[in-house]
Amino acid sequence: MAPLVYICARPQQGAAEAEFASFRTAMRDATLERWDLVHEPLPADAWDRWRGFVVGGSPFNVSDPESSKNASQQRLEADLARIAHRAAAAETAALFTCFGIGVVTRALGGEVTRAYPEDTGPARIALTDEGHRDPLFGGLADTFTALTAHKEGTGTLPEGAVLLAQNNDCPVQAYRIGDRLYATQFHPEPTAEAFTERMAVYRDDGYFAAGDYDRIAAKVLASSLTEPPRILRAFAETY
Repeated sequence: MAPLVYICARPQQGAAEAEFASFRTAMRDATLERWDLVHEPLPADAWDRWRGFVVGGSPFNVSDPESSKNASQQRLEADLARIAHRAAAAETAALFTCFGIGVVTRALGGEVTRAYPEDTGPARIALTDEGHRDPLFGGLADTFTALTAHKEGTGTLPEGAVLLAQNNDCPVQAYRIGDRLYATQFHPEPTAEAFTERMAVYRDDGYFAAGDYDRIAAKVLASSLTEPPRILRAFAETY
């Protein structure tokens, strides 16, 4: 059986390596491979090489003006959109997280907006009725804690998308298109400790005031994060 692959969209190598390790641990999949999309285009044989894709986060923003995006970001977004279209057509399986949900939303006709940012740290997420019936999300608690840090969100769902999870600050926390494409606004993969290490990398990137690092990190470390990794494990087992 072909392996799954983690698609890296982070230019910061230390953060990317740690995110890959978090995905492997959360999914309990030692065979998970890695592809650095920042530096290498998606290979022509991607659809045969891997049975499915998990896409990590990024400091990039889909909603930034195209004129401000360098060639690497534009190519990366185009390659991710190709994965999204393939998964929407049931030609592969994919789970996009954080930055990735913006790529999927825009590529498939939804709206990405700056109206729903969320602070860095723990957020309370609630399943919708459809979420309770979903193969990946259905076994989760009705409400659970997940980690967020983003400047943009989904304003309008793509046509055919099924809303799976939500909260007041960012109404679209997760959705499914068809039965092989998933997208989450929150990060399902990191432990609390791994997230605080990621925070240290991005402490000067405008997600939070740098002087608030210790206070936010303490909140993260006190969080119970039992449910989000279960989504990843279910994805690996299902696809």
